[in-house]
Amino acid sequence: MALDSFLLELLEDPTDQGTLLYIESASVLYNPRKKVAYEVRGSIPVLLPEESRPATDAEHGAWTSDATAVTTGR
Repeated sequence: MALDSFLLELLEDPTDQGTLLYIESASVLYNPRKKVAYEVRGSIPVLLPEESRPATDAEHGAWTSDATAVTTGR
């Protein structure tokens, strides 16, 4: 399930307060600066640092070049 556009405008990384990339096909919110992915479970983003996972180099390349990725924040 896609995240609401209003919610996407409010979301930021909990550790560096920067923007994230929402990759709907992978159900993740991704911080390309830190190469960290946060899972989206159903329509609930899990933005807990201890629940995040490092992204692989392949994921980083795919997600940062994904034309459908949505940048969060204002």
